[in-house]
Amino acid sequence: MKLLALIYFSSALLMMASCSKKGIQEPLPQKTNVNLQYFGYTLVDVGWDDPTDSEVKTNYIDEVHEFSNVADILVIDPSENIVSRMSTFDQHDVQAVLHLSEIFFEQKNEGGDKSGYIYGLRSDYQQRWDTFVATNDINANAYLINCFYIGEEPSWNGIPESEFTLACDYAKSTVPQVPIFNVESFADIDNLYTPNSVDWVGFDHYFLREPSKDPAFIQEFNTLKSKMKSHQKVLLIMDGHWIKLLHGTSGISKNDMDFIARDYYELANSDTTIIGILGYFWPSGFDVKKSIGTRNLPDHVLEEHQQIGRTITGK
Repeated sequence: MKLLALIYFSSALLMMASCSKKGIQEPLPQKTNVNLQYFGYTLVDVGWDDPTDSEVKTNYIDEVHEFSNVADILVIDPSENIVSRMSTFDQHDVQAVLHLSEIFFEQKNEGGDKSGYIYGLRSDYQQRWDTFVATNDINANAYLINCFYIGEEPSWNGIPESEFTLACDYAKSTVPQVPIFNVESFADIDNLYTPNSVDWVGFDHYFLREPSKDPAFIQEFNTLKSKMKSHQKVLLIMDGHWIKLLHGTSGISKNDMDFIARDYYELANSDTTIIGILGYFWPSGFDVKKSIGTRNLPDHVLEEHQQIGRTITGK
């Protein structure tokens, strides 16, 4: 009887442990989308020092390279030489997503009915771009670059479509081998710009428990696809951070973020127009002081991200 009781007790403990274990229990589906090849994060090398730790650090490539193959670099000054930064990425088998908004655009005013800021094309944008290309020998170093990210939610931030097109067309005419990437705000997806010079598109909509089944997200995604040219592909922007005021009030805890990552992966795996996933964002403290980036989410969430990244990249 004592042995039987012990067996029952042990079984109960195992069941309790199984039920209380955090994280997704189902194995990650194999990758079936042959076009799905990129995975990475934002804020990896943009000068952002995570305020939640004691270390002074603004480059996180050592933390993400084992399960990602793309990461971002911010460019502010056209005369800035970023070859060594791109080479560091390359040494970790990661290509650079270059933030280039500051090269082409500047704030012109405040106001409007969108973001509250109005940006426009710089009068010397061609000269600034030519300087950047020459300084970094971009055509010779194009193999280090995943894409040019030109503009920051351009329509949402007041950039006229004609000016955005001029910037993209000029970049494409000088460095045709590097894809150009445009991300728009979900709130302005109806005005997504897709000139022929743009190769990849995406949009950002966060704080959703199950994006692929959310009616608003589905409508936004369908709108994006309806505006795409035949040669254009989607780089999916994944919600990879947590903000108590926004995620928390939407009923999403930090422990739920692995389910959200899985949902993005399954969406990406099901649609051959999607070529990759870019997580927003890696270090903490961005956007709001107490935001939590992927690096500081619970271990089981980080493990899910790592598994997804390795599955997509083959690392």
